[in-house]
Amino acid sequence: MMQNTKAGRRAEIAGAGIGGLTTAAALAQRGWSVTVHERASTLRTFGAGIYIWSNGLRVLKAIGAYDKATVGAHVGPQFHTRDHNDETMEEIPINGPDDARLITILRETLINTLVEVCRDSGVEILTNSEAVGATPEGELILADGARRKADLVVGADGINSRVRDSLDLLQYRKSLGYGAIRMLIPRAEGDVPAPDENRYVEYFTGTRRILYTPASANDLYVALCCRSDDAAALAVPADRALWTASFPHLANLVARFGDAGRWDVFEVAKLKQWSKGRVAIVGDAAHAMPPYLGQGGGCALMNGLGLAVAVADASDIGKALRDWEARERPMTEHTQDTAENLGSMNYWPDDVRSQVLKIVGKSRELGMERMRTARHVPTGTEAFAV
Repeated sequence: MMQNTKAGRRAEIAGAGIGGLTTAAALAQRGWSVTVHERASTLRTFGAGIYIWSNGLRVLKAIGAYDKATVGAHVGPQFHTRDHNDETMEEIPINGPDDARLITILRETLINTLVEVCRDSGVEILTNSEAVGATPEGELILADGARRKADLVVGADGINSRVRDSLDLLQYRKSLGYGAIRMLIPRAEGDVPAPDENRYVEYFTGTRRILYTPASANDLYVALCCRSDDAAALAVPADRALWTASFPHLANLVARFGDAGRWDVFEVAKLKQWSKGRVAIVGDAAHAMPPYLGQGGGCALMNGLGLAVAVADASDIGKALRDWEARERPMTEHTQDTAENLGSMNYWPDDVRSQVLKIVGKSRELGMERMRTARHVPTGTEAFAV
């Protein structure tokens, strides 16, 4: 999807994650000259799965990444939540004619596809190139002292964003006192009962959760979730005896946990504003959120494309960035706040959680509110159905 470069329109982007690569591809496809700076020596990503709902799938279609990103994707029939007795609390319909679409793929597949689309669109990607700050006038400052002047600078450098912090844009950042060990293991018969093998299922016991997510025909994404002060549960490698004691009905699955995995704490970040001068912040750097809606990547996709649409032909970049934030931020903050609120159930007594979710699961209105982001039509995707 290579397009001609517009003279004088240049973007420098810090970070080759979902938000940075999406922004880069969308800008290049609109005629911009784009360079992405990635501090790591390679473009590999941590082994895990990722949920992509309808809103994110629309963005992938809009930038020409959909076909390759979804090869081998898992398309589950339902999403279930189960209580401490392995009884279904909620059965969330997905992928039906009137439902939101949801697929799961390997995060590596998504990143590799976005990299390919970027390069096909003429984006330059530099590894071992670390951004340490930016100026409102449109300079990206690199660790080696270089200063890269551009019409637009984008900080997509993650929750610890140095671009964001150099501009004093952070309103607050907080740990939620909860997190997950994430791992990929091969799929195998007998991990769960046969009717559940293709479903997405989240199991609760006390303050611990196990998320079961098929991510391809051969790969299973597992997240072991617990409180940040639950030292035994967050140890890596995972303590198989401990997790079996909490989830005896998943003993076959737990027995196959290997030594791989990484613990990450869930955080929320909000900014005073999403831009300053010619610098915009996207992805986790701007709006980190817990994963309870599976929309962290989706919001990065949406806001990256929305940013490119906003500035594509803008004569006043600063105003275009303010308009972009005014248009995109309400949905993003709704998603953040809803996800954070869903996390409160981690601390409820088992019986209370079970009773409440069995009632809530029958409410169409509450279900539609939870699916609001998934059903949203992102800026720039109006012509792309999924």
